[in-house]
Amino acid sequence: MVFSDVYLQPEAPDPVLGEEVVVAAARRHVPEAGGLLEVDESGGEARAYFLEGGIVMKTQRPHRLRPRTSLRKEALFLAELERQGDFPVPRALGHGEMDGIEYLCLTRVEGRAVEHVSLEADKRAALLGELGRTLRAIHEIEQSVLAASGLFPGDNTPADLTVRFQQAFDRLASTLSADPAFAAAVDLRGVAERCVAQLPTEPPLVALHSNPGPEHTFAEPATGAFVGLIDFGDAYRSHPALDLRPWPEAGDAEALLAGYRSAGPLSSGFEEVRLAGLVMMEMARAARGRRSPDELSSFLDRVLA
Repeated sequence: MVFSDVYLQPEAPDPVLGEEVVVAAARRHVPEAGGLLEVDESGGEARAYFLEGGIVMKTQRPHRLRPRTSLRKEALFLAELERQGDFPVPRALGHGEMDGIEYLCLTRVEGRAVEHVSLEADKRAALLGELGRTLRAIHEIEQSVLAASGLFPGDNTPADLTVRFQQAFDRLASTLSADPAFAAAVDLRGVAERCVAQLPTEPPLVALHSNPGPEHTFAEPATGAFVGLIDFGDAYRSHPALDLRPWPEAGDAEALLAGYRSAGPLSSGFEEVRLAGLVMMEMARAARGRRSPDELSSFLDRVLA
């Protein structure tokens, strides 16, 4: 779902912590943690310190703190996944603060993010099928601990899903309609109304990863095999179909859905929510300048046919 982010302390300093501080904090939870290997600056809201021994110290960057991102929430989600099954995700080893900065100590998922791996079509489809099966299993864990935590924003009642879709579509349609090229190419209000009208009245509500896309899905570079899924810090509660949004291209979407469906029949209204989510994602990309009017129109013609 499209969230409106507010950063809580945008002027806060963003120090890169020294090796001594990071290793000492890691050894609170993993006494054998080794030295610092690398500092990963690729995350927008987080920074990752890679240590010897397959340990990651993930910090919430102070100037990028926002309400929907929480390392405490990520720690709880990962702990529940570990308690309830065997999932290809990091294992949470500890949570706390070092030099006043929140951190999460994790095991490292090997491999590389799919966005940096070139895959042949059949290997890509196989990887996405495995990701789909993984997402289905994550969505079907028992939810009581997560729901009771108060850490997961999103939908608490079935009606909340419809309201949030309406609000998100209203914002996006208003933004895009201000551009005459988009207004001429797409009936933005009509598309939004059609998507909202088809939403189920009694949807299942579960904890979602939020963005299991190419930057968070990891593969073994040599074979293309699915390795795991990282970064649960933006998790929220809503309809499970919304976790399929980050793969909108036709072949990717079909492979992901096939893997998800392989565990059994989908809930009533699943496909309608999935399509509404894909439409909303593409409208959001267009609003950010990442889709032209013609590209958005072509996409909508395909998925809504």
